[in-house]
Amino acid sequence: MKHFLRMLIQVCLYFYCKFLWRCLKFVMRKLTGKCELQRICYSTKPGASRTMKIETSLRDSKSKLLQTSVSVHPDVIEKTIEDIMELKKINPDVNPQLGISLQACLLQIVGYRNLIADVEKLRREPYDSENPQHEEMLLKLWKFLKPNTPLESRISKQWCEIGFQGDDPKTDFRGMGLLGLYNLQYFAERDAAAAQQVLSDSLHPKFRYSFAIVGINITDLAYNLLISGTLKTHFYNIAPEAPTLSHFQQTFCYLMHEFHKFWIEEDPMDIMEFNRVREKFRKRIVKQLQNPDMALCPHFAASEGLINM
Repeated sequence: MKHFLRMLIQVCLYFYCKFLWRCLKFVMRKLTGKCELQRICYSTKPGASRTMKIETSLRDSKSKLLQTSVSVHPDVIEKTIEDIMELKKINPDVNPQLGISLQACLLQIVGYRNLIADVEKLRREPYDSENPQHEEMLLKLWKFLKPNTPLESRISKQWCEIGFQGDDPKTDFRGMGLLGLYNLQYFAERDAAAAQQVLSDSLHPKFRYSFAIVGINITDLAYNLLISGTLKTHFYNIAPEAPTLSHFQQTFCYLMHEFHKFWIEEDPMDIMEFNRVREKFRKRIVKQLQNPDMALCPHFAASEGLINM
């Protein structure tokens, strides 16, 4: 009974607050002569602060047009903006900047949703040793990480030298599918010097960990940050338009690089402390991303294309 009453009170409070919010929006519209979207665009600087407020406003609107605008196809964003301006009775000739600002926000919002879909597709695709493209990517990973050491055979204990668990890496990709391989290869190829240094450090007796396995684990961390929406702050601050798979892979490189430094700073007794250190690292990243002005700004070649805000 107590649980039911508590739930009932929470539901009543939710609708009461929603009603008050709608009343406040109505009053503000009458006082300022501007709708909520205008007030946000005119009073909030570009980046995560503005885009997340616009996203919330659109999603919580009672208008079906505004609600669905956050999930339209990128090709119809411009038309969607025109429809919103018409619905809100806003003259685009008098308010030209509003359309530009809304379009930038929608490109980021829709792009983030599409990025989730792209990442999820890679995560769900299993590694297939019968697929020549998959095999080529795996062999390239070895070549980028160990350029001076030939791989003696496809099935080999040598794979343990770059942090896989056995003589055939395909079994280690089960959790993250192709996404783990894509990220590892991106790091090894785009920032070979840093990746090789991290690999070398991971073999140090005092700080030893399995490079490839940790890379797949950090892929899982990046994936969950993306799915939960935590990475919106970062992507909305660094991607002027739609965030792409390259932005996600650059973010993985940053997380991999930062986790490596964090692991050494924590000075763990052995690999059995991995979960503790990883969770502490995750909490630090989440806390950083709670700042709406935050952008994870890498300091290595793989991410030179990012925009420092």
